Amino acid sequence: MRTAQCGCGAVKLTCEGEPVRVSVCHWLNCKRRSGSAFAVQARWPDAQVIRSGETRQWQLTGDEGGVATFHFCPTCGATAWYTLDSMPGVVAVPLGAFADPDFTPYPWISVYEGRKCPWLEINGDIERWE
Repeated sequence: MRTAQCGCGAVKLTCEGEPVRVSVCHWLNCKRRSGSAFAVQARWPDAQVIRSGETRQWQLTGDEGGVATFHFCPTCGATAWYTLDSMPGVVAVPLGAFADPDFTPYPWISVYEGRKCPWLEINGDIERWE
């Protein structure tokens, strides 16, 4: 069991079992949302995620037309989780929300590699999608 929370601690998630996907994203909107050079998230089946705390949400249409719904803390603004209509029944949690320097498994997919910052290296046996 793993626990994630927003920056102020008002929104908490408990994720049971192992994630079904851990990925790094270099999409420009993921960079904007995360405030970093890339975003990293772990995904679990919805039934394995317990949520508490009030959130607000906003939606974003991706390059291929899919819609992501982001749930964020109204106090600190941190993204607590999001869902993708292309992956129904799955919840994505930003890896930083776990505040766990030993989080495993490591990411096994890196998407939008063509938009990766040239100084950034994603190491390991990882699937790379342009």
